[in-house]
Amino acid sequence: MSMGFVGVSTGESSIRRVFPQWAEILGLPTRKLTGFDLPLDAGREQYRDVIKRIADDASMPGALITTHKIAVYNAAADLFDEVDADAQRFREISSVSKKDGRLVGHALDAVTAGLAMEEFLPAGHFHRTGGELLCLGTGGAGTAIVWYLMHRPDRPERIFCTDTSRRKLAALRAMLRRAGISTSHLDTLEVTGPADGLIELMPPGSLVVNATGMGKDTPGAPISEHCCFPSGSLVWEINYRGTLEFLDIARDRQAADNLTIVDGWRYFIHGWAQVIATVFHVELTPEKMTELSAAAGALR
Repeated sequence: MSMGFVGVSTGESSIRRVFPQWAEILGLPTRKLTGFDLPLDAGREQYRDVIKRIADDASMPGALITTHKIAVYNAAADLFDEVDADAQRFREISSVSKKDGRLVGHALDAVTAGLAMEEFLPAGHFHRTGGELLCLGTGGAGTAIVWYLMHRPDRPERIFCTDTSRRKLAALRAMLRRAGISTSHLDTLEVTGPADGLIELMPPGSLVVNATGMGKDTPGAPISEHCCFPSGSLVWEINYRGTLEFLDIARDRQAADNLTIVDGWRYFIHGWAQVIATVFHVELTPEKMTELSAAAGALR
């Protein structure tokens, strides 16, 4: 038996070392992960083939999907017996599980993004500072971050989202409209170069997120090395591994701009924990999460 892992470079993930430890803590029936590596420009049939392989393998109870979440939904949603409400809402699949012989697709990014953000985002932060959100990238993670913050009692007064894809920006607006959420305080912008000018116009205390995949799935950063941040900003790189140029640039400006900088480690922890719980139908108690976090931290 093994758990599936669909991504771009699954062999490089820290979960390879962490998963056996977590499996021991949670009493899972396997300590093994099976990776399915697909290029960023994978075709429809490649996605369908991977989902069929997971569905047909009786020894594989499910899988985590990273990077390809939206593409899997677009190419293979019809192969699932059920997709949950968030998967339908966001039109992405981040987790595959099996229950009573049925193949189920889940979207867990909004949950995991919220869990990660609440660890570093102070209560009342946006109301107190007047800070806004700038989310660079509107793929699965970026969309989930926007969705979560739009439902937070203390939400940003304005939300700015950028992407290199006009289609993704339109999909974000369409998703919010389908949910009956006003987009009057949302601005979207197609950006093909560094977003320095937009960042420098944000008010103090803003949250700036790199959700582009640059620095992990592709080299580089959505900002230049000369970028300055609004004073007192929270800067979140949602990846924890890779070349992480965005994170390095922010760290170079940390003292001068009085930044709070967060990498993607906790997002990684929460993301995998939620998917594992869904795949293996186990309960994640606060005590178990503490154990999992400690075990992963020791291996980082």
